[in-house]
Order: sequence, then C-alpha cells, then structure tokens
Amino acid sequence: MDIFHAFILGLVQGLGEFLPISSSAHLIVTPWLFGWEDHGLGFDVALHWGTLLAVVIYFRSDIVLLAKGFFHSLFKATRDIQNNIYQKLAWLIIIASIPAAVIGKLLEQYAERTFRNPLLIAGTMLGFGLVLALADKFGKKVRNLDHIKPLHALLIGCSQALALVPGVSRSGSTMTAGLALGFKRADAARFSFLMSIPITFGAGLLKMEDLKSGVAPVEFVVGMGTAAVVGFLSIRYLLKLLARKDFTTFVWYRIGFAVLITVVYFVRT
Repeated sequence: MDIFHAFILGLVQGLGEFLPISSSAHLIVTPWLFGWEDHGLGFDVALHWGTLLAVVIYFRSDIVLLAKGFFHSLFKATRDIQNNIYQKLAWLIIIASIPAAVIGKLLEQYAERTFRNPLLIAGTMLGFGLVLALADKFGKKVRNLDHIKPLHALLIGCSQALALVPGVSRSGSTMTAGLALGFKRADAARFSFLMSIPITFGAGLLKMEDLKSGVAPVEFVVGMGTAAVVGFLSIRYLLKLLARKDFTTFVWYRIGFAVLITVVYFVRT
C-alpha cells in the first residue's frame, strides 16, 4: 500500500463511518474494485482511531458535560438522572453500548472472515438502504433526546450490533432504529454519533496488537489524519443536512452502490 491508497481509504473511512453508507463495506469493496492488495487489520485500526478522534473533537463540549453528568449521578447529593439530560444520556449511552460490545466480542472474528463476499455486501447495502427509507418515511419524528428512555437506548444499541455485517452501517442502523422509535432525524443522528465513542474506543483498544502488522508510519499518519478530517466534516455536514432534509440521497447512493457491485461481480465471473 502506498500513500495514495492510504489517503483514499482514509477518505472512505471518514465518509462511511458517519454517513449511513457503511464504512466497512467500502473498505472491503474499494480495494476489490481497483485490484489493490489487502491493507490489513493494522491499517483498519488506524482508520478507526482517526474517526474516533473526529467525533471526540466535534462533540468535545458534550463529552465533558456527559463525564460530569456521569460523575454527579454516582452520588446521592448530586444525582438527578430524571431531570438532568447529561446524567441521563451518560447512562443511556452505556446501556446502548452493551449489546454491540457483547455481540462484537463473540462474533467479530467470525464476521471478519465470513461476511466479506461482494454479493452479500451488495445485498445488505440494498436491503438496509430500503429499511432506512421506510423508517425515514413512516417514523413519526416527534421525539428529541430529552424524551429518550432506557428501552429506546437498548433497542438502538441492539441495532448497532447489526453493523458487524458489512453493508449494514453502524450509523445507518442506529439512525434507522432512532427514526423507527419516533425520534427526529438530527436527534437520532446525534445519539448515534455519541454512542459510537465508547464502542469505537473499546474496539480500538482491543485491536492495538494489530498495529504491529506492518503499518508504515507515513501510511498510518496519512490514513488516520484523512479519516479524522473527513470524519469531522461528515458529522458537521450530516447534522446540518438532517435539520432540513431527509435521508433520500443516502438511500439512492446505497442502491446505486449495490448495483455497481453486482454488475462488476458478474462481469468478472
């Protein structure tokens, strides 16, 4: 892998991690389309640390308030989980992270070996794109984060676990679940981004050993840096977009990408 490949894959990760189009699918399909060598798990870790950096920087003020809220919730004198949004959100993000952490620990290695077939990815891109479209069309979009409950957080967390399958999209599945539960588009996206922080951080720590698998320093910096910058811009773009528009653009993109994968697969076979 050269610097150009590192830049392109960083770009792909930065866009796909936060837009509902599946970063894992694009990181598998992009080298497959262009005939590049596999970039390895070590570089994947670098890319995910890049997008983690992006979301931490973007939501830095919220993270400080969530940390304070969590700390205050531990003591009876300052506990007010029902009325303090940051105390409540801190615990609900923990609840939402549990399903993906448990299922990811049990099935991640199996998923990495098994769910890499291009046709499977085309199917999940198409199928979950249509599910997103339905949730966007029929979701009531009346709730904001002040009205989120533990059951909502748990259900959204379960949807996050589906993203082990490339093409589902972690952000796409969690936003879809949020819409289906009646949340406004921007609020569903905001909770999706905040709940990505602990799960991405935990996964990154567990995979630190993979960084030893031959990632050159320059490739590491270019890939991680590109993912961080593009990821930050993607978050800002999506939150502004969803304040006034729907998910139609992303649904059509997923359909088009699924068609492209299918055509290329059958042309080559």
